[in-house]
Amino acid sequence: MDYLKDSKAAGRHLMPDLVRVIALMGIAVVNVGLIAYPMMSGYLDGGFKSSVDEAAFWGVNALFTFKSYTLFSFMFGVGFAYQMQSAQKHGAQFGSRYTRRIIGLLVLGVFHIAFLFQGDILVMYGVLGAVLYLFRNTKVKTLLRWGIGLLALQIFIMLAGAGMMKLGQVYAPDEMAQELQTMQIGAAHANEVFGDGTFVQSIMLRLSEYGQTIAWMIPIQGPGIFAFLLFGLAAVRSDIIANPGAQLWRKFRRIALPIGLIGSILGATLVLAGDNMMDPKMMLGMAIIAAASPFSTAGYLGLIAKWAGRPLNRFTNFMARGGTATLSAYLLQSLILSLVFNNYGLGLFGQLGAAACTAIAFGTALFTIIFASLWRTKFKHGPFEAILRRWTYLGKR
Repeated sequence: MDYLKDSKAAGRHLMPDLVRVIALMGIAVVNVGLIAYPMMSGYLDGGFKSSVDEAAFWGVNALFTFKSYTLFSFMFGVGFAYQMQSAQKHGAQFGSRYTRRIIGLLVLGVFHIAFLFQGDILVMYGVLGAVLYLFRNTKVKTLLRWGIGLLALQIFIMLAGAGMMKLGQVYAPDEMAQELQTMQIGAAHANEVFGDGTFVQSIMLRLSEYGQTIAWMIPIQGPGIFAFLLFGLAAVRSDIIANPGAQLWRKFRRIALPIGLIGSILGATLVLAGDNMMDPKMMLGMAIIAAASPFSTAGYLGLIAKWAGRPLNRFTNFMARGGTATLSAYLLQSLILSLVFNNYGLGLFGQLGAAACTAIAFGTALFTIIFASLWRTKFKHGPFEAILRRWTYLGKR
């Protein structure tokens, strides 16, 4: 398929597809630590075998943590706006169409959790995407105000969490020690199941861990995700997404990016200094990264806008075409990484350091993007995009 011809016919712009590619790369290197090691401990359970591993962990937190999913969330909001425009263009009922899409995402998310990765983001997008429907006619300024308020809420929650951990260390050390022990027992069980257990046991543990972690994922990640859903909708509503040469993107590169990187570097340094998941330094570091991530994300969007504004070449065309099938690439990432690290695959769970895991994740992400781009030369949509579209449109455009 001709990427430029298809994009023009569908009213697509180059920048969103490039954003999806960069987001996908970051998601892989962040997620791998929770696929290669227990979710309750991550790399803290033996992933720091050398200073190189510590540097890799620090770099991932400084450059990608709380930034990749915000880029992906931003693009979900952009996609939501495009879907509304498409429905209006074809005189279709957007509400029923969008409801089917949300249900489809939820189903894919549940399968993703059970068979591949309990850190799935599709279920969260399905739930928050349903709420996003209520904002479909909201003005741009109101969307921005809501988004900023939600980011402030996220930072407050995380800072409060760090403060409560510190108070717990001082006033309830026994309870803190008991909670840490419970997490260590959970990590040991994960090592046993994913390292030596069966495929069925891994499914049961993934579902169990997702049920345990969703309670803290919602307050920690939920506000940030929904904020960028709103920002993505606002970007299309204001038409800024179609103008990579806009002054706003330049300001993001020059002002927001340095602020975001400095804050993320400080936060990543604190996270690295933490001894365990209950260490207040680690939670405070994550809170600082979360506070800096909107600036970093804005800066990354500015850099991608600059890339999108340059004359199109073969490399950009190839990468952007891969960005049109990122749902398939995302699921393929999890499939490959689960086979690399779980016992029913290569069995490398808990065996490699953070640096090696990060390198494998980066290579996997690159492969999936290449696969998606090559697939799109022969087919109109990615494999999972085609399934989701058929369900969404029920054979009708």
